[in-house]
Amino acid sequence: MPERIRIFILTAVSVSCACSFCFGQEDPLSLEPIVVARSNTRFLKAYPVSFDENSGISEDPPFKSLARVPLDLQSRNLSGDIQTDLSLRGSGSQGVLVAIANQRINDPQTSHYNCDIPLTAEDIERIEVIPGAASSVFGPDAVGGVVNIVPKRPAVKKAVIETRAGSHGTFYELFSVSDKTEDLGLRFSQENHVSAGFREDTDFRKSTTTVSSSFDAPDLQADINLGYQDKEYGAYDFYTPGKGYPSKEHTRTCLLDSRLDWQTEELKIKPGFLWRRHYDKFILDKTGYKSKSINHHRSDIYTPSVYLQRESEFFGTLGAGLEYGQERMRSSSLGNHRRGHKSAYIEDEKELNDLWAIGGSARLDDYDGSGRAYTGSLNSRYKLSGKDSVSLAVSRNIRLPSFTELYYSDTTTTGYSGLKEERSINYQAGYERRIERGSCGLVFFLRKEDNTVDWVKSAPGQEKWQAENIPGVDVPGIESYFKKDINTAISLDSNYTYINKPADKHGYIYKYGRNYARHLANALFNFKFPFADSFLGVTYKKKPGRDGWVIANAGISRQVNKNIKVYLKAENLFNSEYQEIEGIPQPGRWVEAGMRLEW
Repeated sequence: MPERIRIFILTAVSVSCACSFCFGQEDPLSLEPIVVARSNTRFLKAYPVSFDENSGISEDPPFKSLARVPLDLQSRNLSGDIQTDLSLRGSGSQGVLVAIANQRINDPQTSHYNCDIPLTAEDIERIEVIPGAASSVFGPDAVGGVVNIVPKRPAVKKAVIETRAGSHGTFYELFSVSDKTEDLGLRFSQENHVSAGFREDTDFRKSTTTVSSSFDAPDLQADINLGYQDKEYGAYDFYTPGKGYPSKEHTRTCLLDSRLDWQTEELKIKPGFLWRRHYDKFILDKTGYKSKSINHHRSDIYTPSVYLQRESEFFGTLGAGLEYGQERMRSSSLGNHRRGHKSAYIEDEKELNDLWAIGGSARLDDYDGSGRAYTGSLNSRYKLSGKDSVSLAVSRNIRLPSFTELYYSDTTTTGYSGLKEERSINYQAGYERRIERGSCGLVFFLRKEDNTVDWVKSAPGQEKWQAENIPGVDVPGIESYFKKDINTAISLDSNYTYINKPADKHGYIYKYGRNYARHLANALFNFKFPFADSFLGVTYKKKPGRDGWVIANAGISRQVNKNIKVYLKAENLFNSEYQEIEGIPQPGRWVEAGMRLEW
């Protein structure tokens, strides 16, 4: 069965763009308008995942929902959103920038904690996955792209209670209450998630508390989001794949996200301030037999910023921004460090006529100890006909080494304080076509990397893994998607990505292997029946030098009345054995049932 599904996905998704031409006689192409939210060249392809109540994915943890877009989720336990690394177009997890409302939030200690964000499912309106050249305006770390979380404003008066239970002693509960007057909004949410784990040392406990507020006045909007998250989980071999360490990790995260959107007659003014604090306690061997190592870390990021935007007949949509930031680390193993930066950027988008639009950005980042770095992008889109458009883009990006890569040291791993920043140039050419009740697209991309940072050994006998800069490599690939409402009851959303990152030519042995997806295919079918809604999702993933695997997920939900919904979902239907990160087993079949009450 899995082999047949594998063949089906690779065949169906790979040819989806070509097959769509058979439907191409219908609706004329009505290109989406350029939407500016720190404009970011939105006429290049982005992949939004909506969390509105009609999206059908409200029962998924936020980052798990991203498994349906061309994003490689390298999770230790995706079912609980416990620790998830992100990879876009073959980048390392450090090469994906995570942002909240366009404000960067990457953890300066390590990218393993980038997804430790204290927001519940009720606090998120959508998550945008922005790959490649469209991401450069966000600044450092967007080598592969950006994952931008758009918070949900408290817009209605309602209360939500949701609970579910399932395999491996898993239990989930959510309570959220919000109120809205003419100019004020307020929401409080509490989310708890626990599990005994699918094998020894994979248990977890997660608690998230949030308070969100909004204020509306003529020409003015203000938002403040406060969050706190506490997670404790078994971390079997998280950072020592194949060594058999029964590790334990405890993290706590605090968040303050504040934004103001002020519209004058000619100018939009958007000041913001973001603070995130992350605590981490890591026990390498909780039994104490192999190691007594215990590490304590606390990292902080502070980012005040201001963004200005105006419409001009000559320049089009013109924006400019200033950022100042501090990254601070207090650690028992890394020491105490801080790194400040000052940034300025400008961007512009212009629709030259009904057919042609162009855009570009330029950014200057001045980091303590690293000097100045210049990045930017150029891009264009051309409408070929009523159904077809093409786009071209090029961008330059950088990534600074994390504090772990610079200063970490334990019995198996050591950092290197002399690391240089990564540099990359992204090229991409895309094609999109609108069809009846759907669309498809194809992107060819090439990323030229230099000074890539990774954990390596120069020889098998080397005692410790060492952080090193790896000389230049070219990463070509193809990304495609096909979406179609087959009829009023069935819809298909599929994508396929192929990446060919060459093997290392310098003799290095990599700690986590060649940890990217060479083949990544997703197919999601949504069904709307008179009695219930359901879905069937299938993912095929293959990493270099390893066998591929197929994961199938399914679910069904029924709206009992206007207030109550019940649902059942199953993950890894075929009970496939697989390892996202070699040496770290993933869960088998996982079934959960739940109920959502809303009034």
